[in-house]
Amino acid sequence: MIDLIVEIEISGLNCVVGKIIGNDYNDARFSYTVDYLQMEGSRPISLSLPLQTEAFSVHATRKFFEGLLPEGFIRKCVAKEVHADTNDYLNILAVLGNECLGAIRIVDNEAAIPVTSYKLLQDAEIKALAQEGATESVQLITKSHLSLTGASGKVGLYYEPESKKWFFPEGNAPSTHIVKQSHIRLKKIVANEQLCMLTAKNLGIEIPESFIVNVGSDNKEDILFATRRYDRKFDEDSAVLNGLRVPYRLHQEDFAQALGIAASDKYEKSGAAYLKRSMNILRSFSSDPITDQLKLWDICIFDYLAGNTDNHIKNLSLLYSKNLKSIRLAPAYDIVSTMVYDSSTEDMAMSIGGIYNINDIDRKAFEREALNVGLGKNMALKHFDKMVAGFCDAIDKASFTLMSQGFEYVDVIKQEILQKGGIRSYL
Repeated sequence: MIDLIVEIEISGLNCVVGKIIGNDYNDARFSYTVDYLQMEGSRPISLSLPLQTEAFSVHATRKFFEGLLPEGFIRKCVAKEVHADTNDYLNILAVLGNECLGAIRIVDNEAAIPVTSYKLLQDAEIKALAQEGATESVQLITKSHLSLTGASGKVGLYYEPESKKWFFPEGNAPSTHIVKQSHIRLKKIVANEQLCMLTAKNLGIEIPESFIVNVGSDNKEDILFATRRYDRKFDEDSAVLNGLRVPYRLHQEDFAQALGIAASDKYEKSGAAYLKRSMNILRSFSSDPITDQLKLWDICIFDYLAGNTDNHIKNLSLLYSKNLKSIRLAPAYDIVSTMVYDSSTEDMAMSIGGIYNINDIDRKAFEREALNVGLGKNMALKHFDKMVAGFCDAIDKASFTLMSQGFEYVDVIKQEILQKGGIRSYL
């Protein structure tokens, strides 16, 4: 029997919004509680789950809540760790749902309530996370009851910048950073992502603060990628736990969840028009729709120029205000030049002007796409031309920054991006 409570943090307070009830994951359905529906100022937890008295369908329930879970190999490892069927997303979520992306929490009525605290991580534990791949991250994930989406090994930790110490969040303690491991198959991917993120920042794209964590080994692969969570925010009235300030949780949902699209369909198929539909979401729900549409447009241009063919709709999100009353496009994240790896696809995750293969996309394709998504052609192409004109200086500056930190090999990655990314057509 499935009987899970769904909570959301609103202005620092945990609020029960509904339940997921069913015999098992095959027939479980989410519904809002009467109390939440009658609460003044209540808001939907997803644009795909509007406020209503009726329970949502099995499919609508699964599309949103399964979107909170890790994907691929990591999900299989977690399922094995918790003795669950890989397809049983609710059994897995019952274990991991204590700390999700955004402000949602999934509470299992039958589970023991863990003690809320922050535990100092020793240097050896950080080093093990970098060296032992999925095994170590899965153990931390299940211990912390923390669910982070994506296919790579990642955990949520608390970072205290003054002492440069890392802490493990237990119970209801929020994390402040997402820490991602270097990918075994894709060499130098941590440096690749940081190079792309800094380049994007230099071009005016909003990104979360990120940095490379070197565990002190001579092996250049024994590094981690830490990203400050934009869905966690400190305020003047933040509580203190174990001598550490506790951030508020801000709600977020990715565009797959907002559009009611399953995580398994995050890559656009012919004619699905994901970018147009995402722009329509911003046009209808963003508190600043014009600004956010142009921000999303800039991200798409950058993905093309940098050669990021993994630009799927789970790598784009909406960020809610603390009281859930306003919605904005979240900062850009998970930007990697996939084209530098021979094993990666040349097809973009979202088409541009009806074209998927990055080698066939050009300025004309972006012109067609601008008209398709409802942007003014002149403004859209002005953004395109500005991004192209500034790309080389931006990546040079980002590369210099990382090389000065001791990552000399980023110059090789930079050259590969210039040779294999979309920018090569304009050099």
